[in-house]
Amino acid sequence: MTMTMRALAVQALSDDLSGLALVEMPVPQPDADQALVRIEAAALGFPDLLMTQGLYQARPAVPFVPGMESAGVIEALGEGARAAGWQVGDRVICGSTTGGVAQYGCFAADSLQPLPDGLSFAQAASLRVAYLTAWVGLHRIGRAQPGEWLVVHGAAGGVGLAAVDLARELGLHTIAVASSHAKLDAIRALYPVDHGLVGPTGVRSAVLDLTGGRGADLVYDPVGGDVFDEACRYTAFGGRLLVVGFAGGRIATVGSNIPLIKGFSIHGVRAGEYGRRFPDRGRENLAAIHTMAAQGRIRPQVHAAVPLDHWREAFAGMQNRQVIGRTVILPHARAPQTKKEPLESGSE
Repeated sequence: MTMTMRALAVQALSDDLSGLALVEMPVPQPDADQALVRIEAAALGFPDLLMTQGLYQARPAVPFVPGMESAGVIEALGEGARAAGWQVGDRVICGSTTGGVAQYGCFAADSLQPLPDGLSFAQAASLRVAYLTAWVGLHRIGRAQPGEWLVVHGAAGGVGLAAVDLARELGLHTIAVASSHAKLDAIRALYPVDHGLVGPTGVRSAVLDLTGGRGADLVYDPVGGDVFDEACRYTAFGGRLLVVGFAGGRIATVGSNIPLIKGFSIHGVRAGEYGRRFPDRGRENLAAIHTMAAQGRIRPQVHAAVPLDHWREAFAGMQNRQVIGRTVILPHARAPQTKKEPLESGSE
């Protein structure tokens, strides 16, 4: 008898989530180089939302199961995956373009990581994309040096919040920029920052004032649009403006004379592609994030954990910019009386 599972499926691309539905489908069987994982937590990111609209650079064929980040327990192994050293019962972080928002999934053995000690499934699912992007952006591409000034746009979002957290490890002076004072208060309650600003208006003058007129050595921008335009006016001579995404909705453009005259550089940050282009460095990047998490030096923030039945609430909260960190879907959890279960840091 074929075992079945519940999963969230994108059955049609839509801008209002109308193309998504919960479905029953067969539990997949692993190929030789894959592991079958019982998924305990799937973290949602902005790319997942864009993918449901057909607006992300990866455009999987419809229907597909969304979810780039998940964590769970290995239940079965192909021979190649077993030869690679994985065992049934291992607790793992799973990385893929799709497939996370389901009760089970098959993942390539070389895309798995051991779950770091001290992290819950929900925290572990929230670790990989956000912190890897921050590490590659700030450390690898941005060449961050202790004592430099960093401005983080969209600092309350999953990717921005990871950069704020990681900045402490890199010894940076951090200016967090968010859309409201409430979000800044939430950021400060989680991680120490040197300064917080509500943007985008007025950020240029504030950054120049805080840095003694020099400007920001590093700007980490997952927002784009007006925020990017403003950053071009306060990035320091010799500074690095890191393009991480376009959550603001508008892809900004800049005349080549601006970075020339102002003496700063603009870098695109694609952590996954960086690892594919430079496999040895990619493995080093993953190991660095895993070690810092296991040692408690970085700490992913889970905004809320919701059962699979409340997937719409999870996506809508991200779409409406209400999330501080990451919202996580728990595929095997029963729907509670209330629609949202706040998850305390470090809990299962």
